[in-house]
This record gives sequence, structure tokens and C-alpha cells, in this order.
Amino acid sequence: MRFGSAPTGEAVDRHVLSNGRIRIGILTLGAIIQSVELADGTDVVLGLPTVADYFRRSRYFGALVGRYGNRIAGGRFTLDGSTYQLPRNNNGHSLHGGEIGFDRRIWQAEGGDERAVRLTYVSKDGEEGYPGTLTTSVTYTLTEHDELRIGYHAVTDAPTVLNLTNHSYFNLAGSGDVRGHVVTIEADHYLPVDEGKIPLPGAPTPVAGTPYDFTRPAAVGARLEGRYDHCYVLRPGGVMRVEEPVSGRAMEVTTTEPGVQFYTGHMLDGVATPYGSHAGLCLETQHFPDSPNRPDFPSTVLRPGEEHISTTTYRFAG
Repeated sequence: MRFGSAPTGEAVDRHVLSNGRIRIGILTLGAIIQSVELADGTDVVLGLPTVADYFRRSRYFGALVGRYGNRIAGGRFTLDGSTYQLPRNNNGHSLHGGEIGFDRRIWQAEGGDERAVRLTYVSKDGEEGYPGTLTTSVTYTLTEHDELRIGYHAVTDAPTVLNLTNHSYFNLAGSGDVRGHVVTIEADHYLPVDEGKIPLPGAPTPVAGTPYDFTRPAAVGARLEGRYDHCYVLRPGGVMRVEEPVSGRAMEVTTTEPGVQFYTGHMLDGVATPYGSHAGLCLETQHFPDSPNRPDFPSTVLRPGEEHISTTTYRFAG
């Protein structure tokens, strides 16, 4: 179904997945999850009504972020002896793929039906400063068990770096703010950051005894005024869970990725975007920020002949 047109004139389509209870709207712009309507009609993700809004008023709402989700320090990294300079679009650093990341590209849809849709985007060598032509596909599948499964796949024709994630903001109440949401993250360590949100030198820091400990359920707003924007090092098979006490709705997240960026939407201002502070929270499953400059972190390098394969699943209840 036609949703609108990009500034380039390219068509933007909307695909709807349904299992008879949940309906999910997916855009070919940015492979965006525009809506997740539960059985009672409540939409639990922040979305925008027009293509123009996504270009003018979005903070990556629902988008597939790449080539590199999160930050690369100074927008620079060295790979196989060559140094690459990326756009420095966030306080001197490169954020979420640069000035025109995957969130602002038109993806090609195929095989769309009521349960699944596959979207593909080919990023040319040199786009936003990254080496290699990268072909990325994402498959969104809505299961009988009320799960939204996101399957990522990518291949390259030259060595490059890659960190794909989805940037949906969730609000299980459907409105208001998320400081009353109760969160559990099975992660014993997190990455402290400097003022530019670049991980500090040294090993990940234990969460025990700190305001960053979500190994036991805690309300978003109970500590630090609910202001979180940090990467957590997940336990192997670690699960994330969000509960909204008033409605009883819950969401459980699992992933094959080693980390998750927990962001509580406190930088939304209600002016540049239609949503105010804490209107939604993000659980961006991914590798770690600035990994191309941190050999001590899990590698984000992808080489010809290799396949990047990753899966994240959101299960809804209540």
C-alpha cells in the first residue's frame, strides 16, 4: 500500500503484518516499524503519520539503523591499514551511519504477506565514508506466539564494519511517559561513557551496587531521573523484559547480539519531534559502540565471503 513519497520522488510503501491479534505496520522508508497494534487496539511504538514527518521530525523512530548503529569516536576508524573518515554528525562523532543512514534510504520489499516481509538495501562502496558495497536484508516475521522476529542478513564485496539495530521506541501504555515502566535486563556489566557517549577505556563495569543495575526489575524513573542511554553487556542468552503495571502489558526481548543500548527517550523534546521527554524507551540490540576502535570489544568487521546473520525477537503479552 502506498504511504507517500520521499523528497527524491521515490515511492514509500507500507506493509501490514497480522496474526489475527497483532497488526504491525512496516515502511519501505528506513525499514521502519511504524506501528505495533495489540489486540485491544493499543499502539505500543512511537510512529509518525507521514513521510515528511520521518524526514523532518524523526529521531530514528522505528528505523533500521546502519551501517553502524551507535557511535564511532571522531567518525574515524582504521581497517587493514587504511583509515576511513565518516561524517561527524553527533558532537564530533559519527552516529547511526552518518548524515544519510539506512533510516533515510528506500528499501526494496519482496515476499510480503500477512506474516512476513523482507526488505533489502544495497549500500554502495564509499556511501557515508564506509568501504565496500554492502547488501543488507531484514525480514520481519509476526508469529502465532505474538512475537515480532527481526532477522538481519548482510554480505559485502570488501572489508567493512557493520552494526545493525532497530531503533523502535516502545510505550506499553500507548501514551504518557515510560518512567513507570518496569525493566529487567539480564546483564551484569555495562559500558560507562564520556560526555560524547563514547565508551571509556578499560573493561566493562559491573552493574552491581550502581543505578545501572536492572538484573532485578526496576522502574525506569526510580533512579537517575530515568535518564539512561547506555550499552549493556548481555549475559549469554540474556533476556530483557518490560512491564507496564497499570495495563498489565509486557514485552520480552531476546537476541543473538552481545549487547543492548538502553535509551529512555529523555532527549525527546516535544518540539523538534511530536513526542516529549520519556515518551518511549528503546532496547537497541547490537554490538558495542566504537567497536572498530576497540580491539578488546567483539569485532564488527565483515569480510567478503562472510555472512552477517543476527536475530532479535520481541514477544508481546497482556
